[in-house]
Amino acid sequence: MTDTKHPSGAPWRNFYGRFKGHNLRDRQQAYLEEDLAKLSPGAVGWEENPNRDNLDLEGLFGDKPLWLEIGFGGGEHLIHQAVQNPDVGMIGAEPYINGVAMLLGKIRELDAPNLRVHAGDVRDLFDVLPDGCVSKVFLNYPDPWPKKRHHRRRFVTHEHLQALAKVMAIGAELRVATDIEDYVRQTLEEVPRAGFDWIAESAADWKEPWSDWVSTRYEQKALREGRTPHYLTFVRET
Repeated sequence: MTDTKHPSGAPWRNFYGRFKGHNLRDRQQAYLEEDLAKLSPGAVGWEENPNRDNLDLEGLFGDKPLWLEIGFGGGEHLIHQAVQNPDVGMIGAEPYINGVAMLLGKIRELDAPNLRVHAGDVRDLFDVLPDGCVSKVFLNYPDPWPKKRHHRRRFVTHEHLQALAKVMAIGAELRVATDIEDYVRQTLEEVPRAGFDWIAESAADWKEPWSDWVSTRYEQKALREGRTPHYLTFVRET
């Protein structure tokens, strides 16, 4: 991570994805205006939290274990996990505001008081999470950046994985779902280097989804286009 600083004190962090797509529908804009602030995990941004004080996880979730989804897309998997696991605190991070609006609509339909939403770069969230506080992480169908010269933009690089490992507890689980074979290759190379064990014992461990998996719209697109999903499970080493 570079030492160069923004005038606000934040490090300069290149972000290569999209923040917004097509125009939001009126009701989606209403979700953002009426619901997002109250579902925030707290002061994450640099301007509102320049000292990078840790989030008050006890105030948010009590003594519940914390799970994190990085880049939740339209929120199908995140809301499913939150509803099915009411004894767990969930935080989802997603910078694409259209996806955030989609999730907020789902939250209005379902009861998920254990869910909080960070509409921004997960790296800023890493700054304000206490060390070793996360017990499970989901990285589902991350942006593949298919061109070789863009592979450094993928999440499974040293910069991101080092920060992720820092906030994960020893023995915590990291799940990665992707339909891109070269992303699988890079994941299997880089994630163990960051302090994780790949726990697959047979082909079924990466060919078959987890028992609590819910298919996302990105996975359905991959299947329609003939790509094979891979389900990789890692554990944070001692």
